[in-house]
Formats: sequence, structure tokens, C-alpha cells
Amino acid sequence: MGAHTGEKEHESRRIREGREDREGREGRESREGDEGGGGGGLEALAAEAREALVREIDASGAWASDPVWREAFAAVPRHLFVPYYYVGVMGGYERRWGESPEAKARERWLWGAYEDAPLATRLRDGELVSSSSQPSLMAQMLAELRVADGDRVLEIGAGTGYNAALLAHRLGDDDLVTTIDLDPEITESARRHLAAAGHHPAVVTGDGARGVPERAPFDRIIATCALPSIPRAWLAQCHPGARILTPIATGLVALTVRDAAHAEGAFLATPAFFVPLRGEGRPEPRPPRLDGLPARAREDELFRFLLALTRGGLDPGDAYALWEHEGRPGRERYGITVNGEQVWAWLDDPEGPYTWPLPG
Repeated sequence: MGAHTGEKEHESRRIREGREDREGREGRESREGDEGGGGGGLEALAAEAREALVREIDASGAWASDPVWREAFAAVPRHLFVPYYYVGVMGGYERRWGESPEAKARERWLWGAYEDAPLATRLRDGELVSSSSQPSLMAQMLAELRVADGDRVLEIGAGTGYNAALLAHRLGDDDLVTTIDLDPEITESARRHLAAAGHHPAVVTGDGARGVPERAPFDRIIATCALPSIPRAWLAQCHPGARILTPIATGLVALTVRDAAHAEGAFLATPAFFVPLRGEGRPEPRPPRLDGLPARAREDELFRFLLALTRGGLDPGDAYALWEHEGRPGRERYGITVNGEQVWAWLDDPEGPYTWPLPG
């Protein structure tokens, strides 16, 4: 399942203004090319837009810890994975697609495909079901995954297939990559997009919380959907020393796997908001009641992270008292430990004093 993320770093005015100039210039060239009856105009525009996106991600520092991902983002064409998407408009969504009969509409679709923004790609009864994540967040997550040559990688949430393509390009071997999604329509379209881009990793239809045992063992697991806890099946399908990167609450936790029953790690500092993992018996959590809490806490994104992480294990009033007492801690001070049948979140130290059980 694809994801959508929260706040991104602001790009510099120079980059923003330069991109606006390119959009106008390349848009005119694209119209001229299309009016002449060829598709070369849009392809040239796509290459230019992709280069602009790579420069923006560079400026954000998202892949600073592993710059090898720059080449993957420069090579993999995102527009092949979003032949259509939806943008929010007054009263609902507007569909943009690459096969529009209007040249201007095709240009808007193409430039939108290379914006550093999440794209809604699948709606059901007006609700978001799947999306293509914000590229700079994808870049940061991939860099934090610390992939090495020869690693076997499992992706939870196939989405459009774009992330799997980036992984396949980086590893140079499609067979090292497995991606899974619950929805057969999503996996079929992801498989089709990947083929169009020249990649053929394993695309599996199933419950991501159960992993893909027939493709195990894995060296890396990355999820692009939010989970309430760490599925034990993932650990059992990992090599000792494997790394798991997954959204929980409104953050990203990076775990090191010791063995099939033990893993531990801390959250990254960055905020991240993802579509929840869907599956049998996995209801949507209820938001906590914030009545009586100060407005500064109700509106503070870091306090809401603490509430989301400890939901059911900590009263909102007690959470507020802890948050103030501990100096309004950032995400990087929190972590998660898996020890056999027990899973818990913690602040500063896995042994306490601040720990909260997570669902099994």
C-alpha cells in the first residue's frame, strides 16, 4: 500500500523559482512537440522534470547518509508508476492522467508526477486507499534502510511499484526484491508499472503483516504503511542483523533484528504519516479524547506522536504531564523493543522508567 507523509523541508527560493521557469519553458516545448504529432516532447519534459526533482531531493539532504540513491532516482521514471492520480480540489478530488486528449492537461499530469509530494493514486468511496509517497521521504527511508549489495529486501505495501523499482535499480538484481500488498488490483497495477519500467521483482498478493515466508530470509524489510506494532512473522523471516524500517504512530522506527524473537531500535527524528496497513481483523484505532488538555499540547505534533504511540497504554492527561516533565521530547528519544511475545515502546531507555506495551 502506498503512503502519504506529513511535513517536508522547505526548498530554497532559488530552486523553486528555477523550477517555475523550467515548467513554463518546457511546457511550451511540450505543446509544440505534441501538436507535431510525436511523444518526444513529453519524454524530454519528463527527463527535465526528473532532473529537477533529483536536485530538490539533493537540497533537502534526504539521502546524505547514502548518496548512491541519487542515481536510482535519476534513472527510474516516476511518471510510469502514476499514469493517473488525484489532487484535492474544493469538494473532493480531481483526476489527472497521462492519456488526456488535452496537451495542457498532460503537462500538468507530468509536472505533478515529479513534484516532491505524495500523490493519491487509488480512492474507494471517496477515501484514500493507496498513494505514491513523497519522493524526498522515500529517499530518506531508503537511505536509512542501509541497503548493501546482495541484500534481499521485502517491501510491505506495493503501492504503485515505484519504491520496488528504486530498490531493484539500486541492487541491480530484480530477484532480490519482493513487494507485497493485500489488494490484488494494487499488485496487478504495480506489476504492470514495473514491467513498463523494465523491472520484474516478485510482486505478491497477501497480508503484509505475515510477510512472505517463501521468499525469506531477508536482510532488510521496509514498510510503506503504518502499523500498530511489529509483526513477529517479520523477525522470523530475517537474517540475524537484519534491519527493519517501518512507520508506527506518526514516526519511523529502525530496528535491528537479533534473532527470530528479538529486535530493538529507535525512531528517526522525521515525522511521517502513512496509510494504515489493511488486513483481516485490523480495525482503525479510535483517536484519543483531548478534552481538558491545553491548546498548545493538542496542537503540538510531537505531543500527538506520543499519544499515537502510547494509545491505550497512557491516559492523555498523564501523557501531557510526562511530555512537559521530560522537556517535550522529539521522536528520536523514543524506541521499540521486541522480546519474545512482548513488544513495548519506550522513552530514552528500553528498561524504563517510561515504557508502554504495544499490541501483540
